[in-house]
Amino acid sequence: MFEIKGKTIGDANPLVMGILNLTSDSFYESSRILELNQLTDTAHRMVLEGVDIFDLGAVSTRPGAIITDEKDELKKLLPAIRHIRKSFPELLISVDTFRSGIARAMMDEGADIINDISGGLADPQMAEIIGRNDLPYVMMHMIGTPETMQRNPLDQGVVKVVRDFLLQQLDRFYQQGASRIILDPGFGFGKTTQANYDLLLSLEELKIGQHPLLVGISRKSMIYKPLNIFPEEALYGTMALNLLALQRGASILRVHDVKQAVECKRLHALIEESRKRMKAVGSSV
Repeated sequence: MFEIKGKTIGDANPLVMGILNLTSDSFYESSRILELNQLTDTAHRMVLEGVDIFDLGAVSTRPGAIITDEKDELKKLLPAIRHIRKSFPELLISVDTFRSGIARAMMDEGADIINDISGGLADPQMAEIIGRNDLPYVMMHMIGTPETMQRNPLDQGVVKVVRDFLLQQLDRFYQQGASRIILDPGFGFGKTTQANYDLLLSLEELKIGQHPLLVGISRKSMIYKPLNIFPEEALYGTMALNLLALQRGASILRVHDVKQAVECKRLHALIEESRKRMKAVGSSV
């Protein structure tokens, strides 16, 4: 648990992170943002709906995606973060990147969090940049790269593999002085559908020290493929699993649909309040 600009990450009040995709090939077509006017409208709507953190990303990380180069990533991110920081100065901004050069540039532009899908493996300089600047950091687990991760996905023993990876990478980042680290199991990144559900039911086993947990399952294939639907139809499934994630200890929900995630958070708060009331009178829950 720690604070960023007065906002506590990891306490009893979960936060909602709204996805702002600056890519043309995100797996969920409706989330793609191609111009600043669209970015403004989407961000403003999220603010009205109760978003806590914006998550800006300019590289598609869907399964099979070919990674764009650093120059293209920076070209998309710079005007976006400047615009968001100016328009919504009070909101936290996370930048989704695995490149230390981009992390450094985004820090200079006012980014509050770096969200790294590779957990520090893709760029050996990331741990140093994060540690030296005491940057809040999301450490995610992934097998391979977005282009290769689903060729031979993890199935059995996924909880141990993910926990061991996080412990190993935490040690690396600690050695560089990093401390404000959020853990992300990496739903959909190199795991079978069943392995993703194993992770979801085992979130409490992935709690390491006081590090908050982020869950990003919004409209992913672990929802729409078993239901034989498309990402555009996966909102209700996302809501159901987000509520379960909160019950299992998630501190941040990373979502496309802020309003519905905030509703899940409110219902979770009511469930927890009832749990406390019943426990106080001796009921078993």
